Amino acid sequence: MSHAPRTAPAPRSFLAAYDDVLAARWPAGTTATRIPTPYGTTHVNSCGPEDAPPLVLLPGGGATSTVWFAQAAHLARTHRVHAPDLIGDPGRSTTGERPLRTAADLAAWLDAVLDALGADRPALCGHSYGGWIALRHTLHAPGRVSRLVLVDPTQCFAGFRPGYLLHALPMLLRPTARRTRAFLAWETGGAALDPAWARLRDEAAAFPTARPVTGPRPSPEELRGLTTPALVLLAERGRAHDSAAVAATVHRLLPHAETATLTGATHHSLPSHGPGAAELNRRAEEFLTAPARP
Repeated sequence: MSHAPRTAPAPRSFLAAYDDVLAARWPAGTTATRIPTPYGTTHVNSCGPEDAPPLVLLPGGGATSTVWFAQAAHLARTHRVHAPDLIGDPGRSTTGERPLRTAADLAAWLDAVLDALGADRPALCGHSYGGWIALRHTLHAPGRVSRLVLVDPTQCFAGFRPGYLLHALPMLLRPTARRTRAFLAWETGGAALDPAWARLRDEAAAFPTARPVTGPRPSPEELRGLTTPALVLLAERGRAHDSAAVAATVHRLLPHAETATLTGATHHSLPSHGPGAAELNRRAEEFLTAPARP
């Protein structure tokens, strides 16, 4: 019987940089959990009161769960925050013998993680690719998700801008720290990134990764049928897609969603860097703690 190969161990320098971000930027008392799933072992960083409503944060591709440091410090006041590293992506999660291949596999993986965490009807929040995973999972199990926050989500309501893909191509074809830095500097307009996290992002360029699971955008019929309360936060200066077009599609197809544009934010300065982070925290907290609509 043949098995899918496991990814190679993470470099020690990457793990040291990862731990430095947690120690320097995440709240005191943050805990780590290792969760076995059919697709590998998932590493989850958690903080906040254990009896508070659960909130699961899904990062964008290559960012690791640590990128949520600004949200962890803020939203853990009202929620039990859980931030998993995506299997096959940079982080402390490890792949197993059964690979993630489809959107259905991703949904099954997240189901297993939520089961192990005992997260009863959590709120899901995802940035970029993590937004696509969060939306796909909510469509898969709408009764399981209490609220949905999508932070400049990609491939959910619109495609990528060609110029964004063109600038990303060198980094995607042969990732290096220099190419990653150049791409982030272009997309963010040279915004200052947290030094500890920027060093981790440099180290992630050499991380042995698996091919990410991708898929089509949800159909209009799927979106129109979604009744889960949703908040879509868009980057005012983002270059990944046309934020105005995304907002228009959300208003047209998601009857239970609201949108807001984060002033000064770009796609890759989110979720924790620059002027958009504080507004993201404020709007997310208001949405997540508001009384449920009748």
